[in-house]
Amino acid sequence: QVQLVESGGGLVQSGDSLRLSCAASGRSFSMYVMAWFRQAPGKEREFVSCINVNGGSTIYADSVKGRFIISRDNAANTVYLQMNSLKPEDTAIYYCASGRIYTRFPSGYNYWGQGTQVTVSS
Repeated sequence: QVQLVESGGGLVQSGDSLRLSCAASGRSFSMYVMAWFRQAPGKEREFVSCINVNGGSTIYADSVKGRFIISRDNAANTVYLQMNSLKPEDTAIYYCASGRIYTRFPSGYNYWGQGTQVTVSS
């Protein structure tokens, strides 16, 4: 069983930056692919980014490519999402997820956090 706890969300202005963190329980963190998804009001959950087990490979959604950076610290059991040049359309609840498959599809992830709210005002 893996428990994931996100933090770092908040209210910011357009153009600002935020860094989200996701702390994972358990001793097998380094064996899991980690990902971030988001869900805006009235919309389906969408893929943001994922990172492979050793951090050597990443995938980004086109909407965040060049602005967001995913990283992980296996010693600290934590994955991060650095979000730069934030836009109002980035407003959503951001979820951390872990799984065994390196994929952008939610079905590939077995464990999910509770989410952290990010609100970007114009």
